Amino acid sequence: MGDVAKDLTSGTVGGAAQLIVGHPFDTIKVKLQSQPAPLPGQPPKFSGAMDAVKQTVAAEGPRGLYKGMGAPLATVAAFNAVLFTVRGQMEALLRSEPGAPLTVNQQVIAGAGAGVAVSFLACPTELIKCRLQAQSALVADAGSATVAVKYGGPMDVARQVLRSEGGARGLFKGLVPTLAREVPGNAAMFGVYEALKQYMAGGTDTSKLGRGSLIVAGGLAGASFWGSVYPTDVVKSVIQVDDYKNPKYKGSIHAFRSILASEGVKGLYKGFGPAMARSIPANAACFLAYEVTRSSLG
Repeated sequence: MGDVAKDLTSGTVGGAAQLIVGHPFDTIKVKLQSQPAPLPGQPPKFSGAMDAVKQTVAAEGPRGLYKGMGAPLATVAAFNAVLFTVRGQMEALLRSEPGAPLTVNQQVIAGAGAGVAVSFLACPTELIKCRLQAQSALVADAGSATVAVKYGGPMDVARQVLRSEGGARGLFKGLVPTLAREVPGNAAMFGVYEALKQYMAGGTDTSKLGRGSLIVAGGLAGASFWGSVYPTDVVKSVIQVDDYKNPKYKGSIHAFRSILASEGVKGLYKGFGPAMARSIPANAACFLAYEVTRSSLG
């Protein structure tokens, strides 16, 4: 089996593990990010992460925590194929000789390159996911006691966007903040992952590390992703769920300034707790599954 096929297979397994572990946390993150600012003197729809969990389960059942999972699950193979294959090809280009270990700085470059590539898959996938996750939170200011369902599922979101939001271009709404998240985020994640592996291995040969070390390195690497780019993710989410006919934001910079003006720095970190709580176990699962699968393929 060639390296590209190995990266494809291993990346798919890793992505599936990451999605299953992390999606409920991601649902709560998006709900907190996209809830409308409350009127003066009024409390927000969700007072925090646990309140969002309770309200979601009460209104939609446990399945509500997995809302929007169809889109990323359907594209996890393609997404992780690009992420890990581009990273693998970048590694091959950066190596001084075949089989030579990469430095941490080289892994940062490889991660950034992979981030550019995956942005073009991540943007439409995340737009669909965010629309499904946020649709119940977006009616908070309408005083509705029930969950308003605008979209019937991932394909329905895609159909509605293609039909009424400018065709294929509508699916790439939020591409700029997606790039601004994926490029530095993946650079940080793969750089930290390699740095931690080399630290725990006591050198550049990390092939003998146990699963516990891989779990620690993967979890902390995932945390570094969100720690470095979280405000960008907030901007991406609000842009992607913004109304097409009556937009609240003119673009990414306007969204950033509006959030900062109305909610302060705190507004740029809405949902940060669930994101960090998700990133550690989800990315630990992803990297462990990737490494174990890659190793088993030879």
